Amino acid sequence: MSPILPDLTVRPGTEADLDAILQLIFASFHDPPDPALEAAQRAVCEPERSVVATDGELLAGHLGSFGRELTVPGGIVPAAHVTQVGVAPTHRRRGVLTALMRRHLTDAPEPVAALWASEGRIYPRYGYGLAAPHLTITAATREVRLPDGVPGRLRVGTPTALRAVLTEIYEAVRPHRPGWSSRPSAWWDYRHDDSAASRGGGTALRVVVREGPDGPDGYALWRVVDGDNPANPRISATLAVKEFVAASPAAYLDLWRFLFGIDLTARVTYHHAALDEPLLYLADDPGWLGTRWEHGLWIRLRDVPAALSARRYATPVDVVLELTDALLPANAGRWHLRGDLDGASCEHTSAPAALALDVRDLGAAYLGGTPLSALAGAGLIDERVPGAVAATSAALGWHRAPSMIETF
Repeated sequence: MSPILPDLTVRPGTEADLDAILQLIFASFHDPPDPALEAAQRAVCEPERSVVATDGELLAGHLGSFGRELTVPGGIVPAAHVTQVGVAPTHRRRGVLTALMRRHLTDAPEPVAALWASEGRIYPRYGYGLAAPHLTITAATREVRLPDGVPGRLRVGTPTALRAVLTEIYEAVRPHRPGWSSRPSAWWDYRHDDSAASRGGGTALRVVVREGPDGPDGYALWRVVDGDNPANPRISATLAVKEFVAASPAAYLDLWRFLFGIDLTARVTYHHAALDEPLLYLADDPGWLGTRWEHGLWIRLRDVPAALSARRYATPVDVVLELTDALLPANAGRWHLRGDLDGASCEHTSAPAALALDVRDLGAAYLGGTPLSALAGAGLIDERVPGAVAATSAALGWHRAPSMIETF
């Protein structure tokens, strides 16, 4: 790495930076300029939460974040949703990203930060751990058979027309799914943006809502993309599921049966399946459900005692953790964690530690999906008291794998 630029200034972003920020981000991710996409980005951008790096008049780097809530095991915590991270190609490997990240982690008010990584190797060095990997499922519609269920009432429409009921269903499910985030009104608009640039050559976005005995209890958003058979592209079309939310097993099965039954499609794809996705256990021959494991949501604990106290624990835990944290020294040291399903506390202590680990690995385990025992098996945890890994791993686990049904 070349030396850090002597004239580099790192400061909070402002509304006046927005044009330069969007130009940098579009260029960094190789997105062609598009007025509709730019308008959608502007609607959700929070420039006052950004951190920018300038070299004279040039914008050398940017790190943005959204202020949203994040569901964690047994609770909800404020979380900085980090996004639009980019460094100008003229300023790579000059310490710009490190400067941005250090400033953000120091200044952000939330105890937890979360992000989706374009390159997974980048963010562990800043204390982020992979907390919620996910699956991409690709299934042959003619080969997958699902069991009969209890049919509800289904109605199809547009996301705009059905916004109120979608919000109602989402908010009913969100508090129970670690990894899901709150959605301000502007974010719903962004999520359902259906401009030509967002369609990827597919049809307009459609939604199906399911109503059970007690009212609306599930929905799915999808579009259809023509296939590669030039003689009959519709026959080889893909039904791409953008979002899937179900409040009950009956709603879950009913919605998937509907999606697999749509005519003139050869396959169904879903990019945000959880590692414990029920569809994997409903198909009569799961071999026709092609799955690809992908890294997803990364978690960084900014304020360790606040973050650990905000969640609940599957089994009682009483353990002293010794943490290292290269960027935030206040997190380093020994922490006495006590908790169960009813509450938790975390305080500095001078007592001997049962486990020693980096804040990155605690972040990976925070949502309950990455077992501490797996990290110990990889040599990332130092067990100083026999049995501490097994006991703490069980406590940090949860009955549902974390997931995240949107990127940000």
